[in-house]
Amino acid sequence: MKQKIQKNFVLAVLFIFPVVIYLFFASGKNNFAKLPVLTYGINDLSKFKTHDGGSIELDNHITILCYWGSNLDIRKGDAFNLNQKIYKRFYKFKDFQFVVLLTYDQDEKIDNLKESLSSGAGTDLIKWRFLKGSKELISEHFNSLNTSINLDSLYSTKYVFIIDRKKNLRGRDDDEDIGFLYGYNAQSVAEINNKMEDDVKVILAEYRLALKKYSLR
Repeated sequence: MKQKIQKNFVLAVLFIFPVVIYLFFASGKNNFAKLPVLTYGINDLSKFKTHDGGSIELDNHITILCYWGSNLDIRKGDAFNLNQKIYKRFYKFKDFQFVVLLTYDQDEKIDNLKESLSSGAGTDLIKWRFLKGSKELISEHFNSLNTSINLDSLYSTKYVFIIDRKKNLRGRDDDEDIGFLYGYNAQSVAEINNKMEDDVKVILAEYRLALKKYSLR
């Protein structure tokens, strides 16, 4: 009897889990439709260095890209919004990462921000990657996105960007509010909830389906 119950439980899990995954991704507005490419082949990150002198790649990663320049203190609210609404929900997906571009003078502030983000619920920050570079490098990289958005005087912006595994900028070309949606306003919880979260689901679903199709060949 016990073995029969265990067998039925395993069968139920095997049946229910794929359904749950499907419903998770299908809850996105675009339901497995591809998220439009707005800019092809943005610059790589080879000229930037991590906090400990290492490097990070955009290739073969789904990246949430932030330009916070010399403005990390003011961007703390943005970081908390993104951490709560996007990072915590998706960071366990393979090859998913958050990348923040900063100027060299932000070392102490990086440590303070990481400590704040990890407090409370004890968030694993393994997928938060902080890269340092000159103001000129940050500006050059930002310009490679080719958007209608500008950096402020501190080489920072409240908008964050979705970069796919081929270093393409993804977004919306038919957004109901502004038409072309190049980046997502991290100061707006509503925009993160109603647009960015949905679009991250779509691009993750796109790659999951591509991997599944490839594995069946």
